[in-house]
Amino acid sequence: MNFDFAQVSVPFRMRPGLVRLEPGALHLTPLHPGSTLHAEKLAIHRQGATRQVLAGFDPTDALAAIREQALKAGVDMPLADTLPLELQVEEDLVVLDTATGRIPWMCVSVPSRWAPEEKIGLSLASIHSPVADGEALAAALPHLLRVLSNGTHWERYVWTLSPSPRYDQHPQRQPLQAWPAAADATALAQQCHFRAERQTFIPLFDTQGQPRSQVVFTIRVMVAPLATALQTPADAQRLHDAISSMSEAVVDYKNLTPARARLLAWLQERAGGPPASHPNPV
Repeated sequence: MNFDFAQVSVPFRMRPGLVRLEPGALHLTPLHPGSTLHAEKLAIHRQGATRQVLAGFDPTDALAAIREQALKAGVDMPLADTLPLELQVEEDLVVLDTATGRIPWMCVSVPSRWAPEEKIGLSLASIHSPVADGEALAAALPHLLRVLSNGTHWERYVWTLSPSPRYDQHPQRQPLQAWPAAADATALAQQCHFRAERQTFIPLFDTQGQPRSQVVFTIRVMVAPLATALQTPADAQRLHDAISSMSEAVVDYKNLTPARARLLAWLQERAGGPPASHPNPV
């Protein structure tokens, strides 16, 4: 997993957290046949469940920008869909109209507890309305859309913890997996997976080189066992401090309520501090 735990904010806040990327920065990652992610994306593609498009929307320009970025990443993506793009890059792909804030096109295989077919055509405000403690995020959306429309490349990271190792977390395909109730802190941590997303924004330009009111939003899902993802005691401490600073609404939204106390105890021990005393839930 390519994740820097400096991306974990302490105290934890729901926020856009955009960081400017240089124009030459890579947005896409080659998808390797035989990998777990490839197997999951292939199965979903065979179901015909990856593409969503708003009636009347033409994705030609967005696809051209995606192919340009794929070539920079070492993926020679053919113009014809002889090998679909969802099977060539790790990233899921979304087009955002920055003038309206709506989503007219998606190529999403491995969503994180959301259903793409229910979100097509909706605004960012509507899509993020279920997010816990999302008031600051909602207030930032008008400014976010202005920033995304200026032709700059951007990056952000989000993360969570899950008892499931699967990339695909579509709520209809994958029922929410329960945390083991009887496991102690060590056993629970061994069954816990760190799930992170690198999200980037690729600007689109017109024939005069001016930014268009469209960007391609990329989502690279990364999953690893928690014990493997944590490289240093400082990583464990930072994650501990972020989780301990979450509001109860965020903890519940992330499905961490049954596991929080045990995870905090394990993380504190992994960080090298005195283990916290938390009774196991019954």
